[in-house]
Amino acid sequence: MGDWNIQYPHNERRDAAINRQRLLDTALKLFEQHGVEHVSMNQIALEAEIGSATLYRRFSNKSELCLELIRDNVIQVFEQIEAYLQANQGEPASNRLKEVLRLFIRFRERRAELLTGVEDSNSGGKTYNNQQTRSPLYNQLHEIVTGLLDEMYSAKSTNRDSIFVADMLLTAIQSPSYRFQRQIRGYSPEHFLEHLYCTFISG
Repeated sequence: MGDWNIQYPHNERRDAAINRQRLLDTALKLFEQHGVEHVSMNQIALEAEIGSATLYRRFSNKSELCLELIRDNVIQVFEQIEAYLQANQGEPASNRLKEVLRLFIRFRERRAELLTGVEDSNSGGKTYNNQQTRSPLYNQLHEIVTGLLDEMYSAKSTNRDSIFVADMLLTAIQSPSYRFQRQIRGYSPEHFLEHLYCTFISG
């Protein structure tokens, strides 16, 4: 697994653990009521009756809150991806890459609101001058995609830039692009995947 998850001390005090859970429960309630983008960190602290300084010591932004709220789901989807890749090593890299994307798109459909919060807080108004400007979740997915692209291009004896292609592919499945294709263009998840495959993998 990657380093996306937030680590807590094993000897965390009971009151600190209670405060952390209260913050998470409050954030989830507010996110479900108003949507992630319409809820501020100060609003979460106020509703939870916990000082904003305590909140920011725990979570530096909404991205970390959202990522913690979907941590179990993230672990599960990467376990599914890793299990699939291990069980299908003999399959062409293009087929395995398509299935990896299918598993992630299925996850994105289930946890769209919180995943949008993870992405928005990591990308809004920032330049991509290093990996830290993107979610650790996407850094881990980028590593998997790049590895499969490297394998594809090596088999085809082509010198295409797998890092650039992975950047563009993952940009296409992040929230703004994905929402546009689903809601405005009207593509189903399966049709969206087929277009990704034709554009970035089989083309």
